[in-house]
Formats: sequence, structure tokens, C-alpha cells
Amino acid sequence: MSRLAVFGGAPSVPRELRRVRWPVVTDADRAAVLRVLDSDAMVSGAKGETAVADLERQWAQRVEVAHCIGVANGTVALSLAMAALGIGPGDEVIVPALSFIASALGPLHQAAVPVFADIDPVTFNLDPGDAARRITPRTAAIVVVHLHGLPADMGAIGALAARHGLAVVEDAAQAHGATLNGRPVGGLGRLGAFSIQVTKNLPTCGEGGLVTTDDSQLADRVRQARQFGEIIDPERPRDYLCHRLGWNARLNPVQAAFTSSQLERFDEYEKLRQSNIPPFLDRLAALPGIQVPAAPPDRTHAWHVLRFRFDPAAIGLDGVRPEAVRDALRRLLRAEGVPVGQYQRIPLPEQQALQGHPWPAVAAALAAAPAGEYPVTTRVIADSLVIAKNHLNPQSGPLLHRYADAFEKVWDHLDTVRMLAVQR
Repeated sequence: MSRLAVFGGAPSVPRELRRVRWPVVTDADRAAVLRVLDSDAMVSGAKGETAVADLERQWAQRVEVAHCIGVANGTVALSLAMAALGIGPGDEVIVPALSFIASALGPLHQAAVPVFADIDPVTFNLDPGDAARRITPRTAAIVVVHLHGLPADMGAIGALAARHGLAVVEDAAQAHGATLNGRPVGGLGRLGAFSIQVTKNLPTCGEGGLVTTDDSQLADRVRQARQFGEIIDPERPRDYLCHRLGWNARLNPVQAAFTSSQLERFDEYEKLRQSNIPPFLDRLAALPGIQVPAAPPDRTHAWHVLRFRFDPAAIGLDGVRPEAVRDALRRLLRAEGVPVGQYQRIPLPEQQALQGHPWPAVAAALAAAPAGEYPVTTRVIADSLVIAKNHLNPQSGPLLHRYADAFEKVWDHLDTVRMLAVQR
């Protein structure tokens, strides 16, 4: 039995394998950026063709929608979607309790109230049944997060929304290329919001976002709102007339050009990820007490984040707190060279930023929300760890093989896991 790295043994993942770059930057990406720098089209509203318009056309075609609007980042993509729908003071928006805070900021930026619903324990996505019981006469929309890259149950959520006359906004920030019944996410609701931040499956060289929709009126509202509420026609002089409340939320052509270049290799990279990741998950699934991420037969997983749940009893640690087991495993696996960590340390409604909204009515509504209403979210946070980013590199197969070696090595030392967990 190999000695654990935390006690001086050789780590399962050699240090030279740990330096994994994402995104992969090629000469084609550099050339795309230089073409913008050498042009006069360095803002999205420049005359003639721009890299932003080019990316918008490509992504709209990819998502199978009529319109795509490039914006500054994924968070503002959600805010602009809310604004386009007319979400505002007095409205409530259903949001999953496990997500990045941007999912709640979209409604909050419109002075609407996010109402948090629990998640499914296997997919980690919004539980349609729990969402249903939180609908009130003030509910105006549902934000559906395709968390970690797995599409949510859009059939059940869409039916729920239709019964109550609600708009569905897809937070697809982690789910580029994922499909449900053969249809790409981002085209399954009234609007879709993507992030192309540098860590995403489809990255830019910094920050960026995309809004998708089939609704021409909503698309026009988003376009106006991203640039001060103006109507921008690249073929006509700018008139500086603002027709609605807007932002300065434009996507830079440099970033759009970089993403368009990455998009040319997206299918190749995605094919390699789909080849690399399932064998790794299969090896971990053979170990007792690990629930690995999986995709139901009707959908594909983009594998943006890999979340693993641990069952103390099945591991042989019955009676030990899940948090203690999680923390012991994190210590041992990280020593072996596996960069496991926590994605979201508390349920979204417990974030401090949500406790002090400047609008008194919104602050009062958030403060009145009952505590402890998200038992599945709470359990998932307590008993799970994630792997992010490194596995996105298309050449990560050997690295994932070493990660699996590390898990198996730690599972050979469950007595040490118990010792560390009980000490907490």
C-alpha cells in the first residue's frame, strides 16, 4: 500500500503534470486579436462589420435562435434579460438555492425579489416541485441554471411556467454546447444568458457574455439596454438619443474575436472532453460512497464543473459528520495533487450581499424569507467537493488518469480518512 502524500509519500499527480493551461491560446487566437487591433472597429457599434457582430451570428446559429447580443459579462447578461422582460419592483423571480451569486443579482439589479427554491440531489439543478410551491401572484419569472454544464429539467419547468404565465430565463453560463433532447441550451426559454469569461468552456481573453433569444422585441430591448438605451445602427450616425434605461454593457471586439477563434475549435475540444472525462468518472464510481456526476439519457453534459458527493456510511464512516469527511478528503486529495475544492460554501440565499439591498421593500422581502428551507442544497454543500478548470484542457486525459489514481490511493487509506474526520 502506497504511503499517502500528506505523510511524506510520493504524490499521485507529479508536479510537472499539474501545470495545465486553460484556455489553450493558439497563434490563430493571437492573429484574431491582432486583426481587431489593426482595424478601426474597436467598439461594438463601429461602422461596418465588427468581431462582435460576427460572434453574435455564429452563436445564434449554434444555439439555434434568431438573435444573439454580445455583452460585457455573464452577470450583466442576466440583468439585461430581466430588464428586457420588464421585471421590476414588486416582482418575484424563482432562483435555485445552489448557484453563483450572479443568478440572484439579475433580479436584484431590477429591484425584484429572488425567491429561492431547492435543488435536485442528483442533477444539482432547480427542483421543479419545490419551485412550484414558491410561486405567488407576484412571481414573474424563473431563472433556470444549467449548473456545472448539465441542462435542467426544462420540460417540467417549462410546463410549470406555462401554467402560471411566467417567463423562463436560462442561466447557461456553465453549459456551452450542452443539449436537451438534441436542442442546445440557451434556446429553450424566453432568453438565455451565457458567460464567456476566461474560465468557461467557451472562453474569451477576460470577461464577456452573450444573450440569446428567438424574440425580436426582446432582442431589440437588450441591444438598446447594453448601450445606454440608444438605438445603434452602424450604418447611420449616432444620435445620442436614449429611449430606455440602459447600461454601458458592450462586449469588446477584441474579446469577441478571441472567442470566435476559440469557437472554431470548440467541437474538437468538446469531443476530446467527452472522451477524457467519462472514463475518469467510471473509475471513481467504482469506489464505495462516491456519487459522480452523470447525464440522463435525454441530455448531454458540458462537464464545466465535476461535483462528487460522499456518503460517510457507504465509505465505512457511519456516524461521522459529512462536513468532516469532506474536509478530510479534501486535505488528502489535495496533497496527492488533485485540486478539489468547494463551489459555493453556503446556500445562495445566505450570501451576505443579499442582506442589505438598498430598496427597503426588497430588503424586507429577503429578510422575511424563512431560514433552513433548502435542505438538499445544504446537504450537497456539506458532503461534496468539485474539480474545476484543469479537465477542460483537451489534453487532460493523462492528468485525469492520475487524479483517479489519487482517489483510489486515498480509498486504500479510509482508516486515515476516519482519523482525520473524527479529529474535527
